[in-house]
Amino acid sequence: MKKLLAIGLMVSGFAFGQVKKDTLEKEYKLEVTPYKPEKKVKPLPLSKKGQVFVFYGWNRGAYSNSDIHFTGDGYDFQLNNVAARDKPTKFGIVYFDPSWFTVTQYNFRLGYFIKDNLALVLGIDHMKYVMKQNQTVDFSGHISDPKYAGMVQNGQVDLSDTQFLTFEHTDGLNYENLGLEKYKNLIHKKNIDLVWSYGAGIGVMFPKSNIKLFGNERSDRFHVAGMGTDLRSSLNLVFWKNWMIRVEGKAGYINMWDIKTTLNNKPDKARQDFVFGQILAGIGYTFNTKKYN
Repeated sequence: MKKLLAIGLMVSGFAFGQVKKDTLEKEYKLEVTPYKPEKKVKPLPLSKKGQVFVFYGWNRGAYSNSDIHFTGDGYDFQLNNVAARDKPTKFGIVYFDPSWFTVTQYNFRLGYFIKDNLALVLGIDHMKYVMKQNQTVDFSGHISDPKYAGMVQNGQVDLSDTQFLTFEHTDGLNYENLGLEKYKNLIHKKNIDLVWSYGAGIGVMFPKSNIKLFGNERSDRFHVAGMGTDLRSSLNLVFWKNWMIRVEGKAGYINMWDIKTTLNNKPDKARQDFVFGQILAGIGYTFNTKKYN
């Protein structure tokens, strides 16, 4: 009996030890997996903080009628409801020759994404503004020179006689602006993206005004004349991941209170404000400032 009891204890001890050994092996067995570095996926174009784009294109513009107020030695008057137009250059090699780029109505943009889908954009809008010569407008104020005072008939003046006034911002109506633009990807295909943007801008007006008043020597120089602001929206077709075609529309307000009307540093000046519209198109390039696999 004692022998049987001893044998039973030995068998049970062996079985318990075996279970404990198996349990410990299972509890302390470590699984080692190989380290895989996180893959940085290249983001969609015009979408990620740190991305940059540059753009160059051409525009057509339209302007509301405006009241133009002239002051100087011997005169202080206003022409009311003056109509104007833009002055596009005839299409040709001038649009692609860098040495002639200021001749056309051009646009430049440099954008940097300060947040995902939000870009800070530096822009130059080189528009052209030409007063329509063949028009008769209302006149108020006074002119001391009898020759030019005599051109005013029944409170109106006929501007088709260029002796009284020629008035242009043709080199040009330069709107140098800073804007914020929000971007949203509409279509994402292999090597093709369509991105919509909208935003607003504000900036200074730096025109080169070509003005000849009362037969004086023509004013023709660059000058900070006022300020402008705008709302804008664009469609951007990005192909081959970097190249882009941009079509943009914008509307804005311009107020120029210090337009030089004489060649020298005389106090003669004009002021005007008006609403403008612009459509532009061109080509650009976008890239990431960070490296992606």
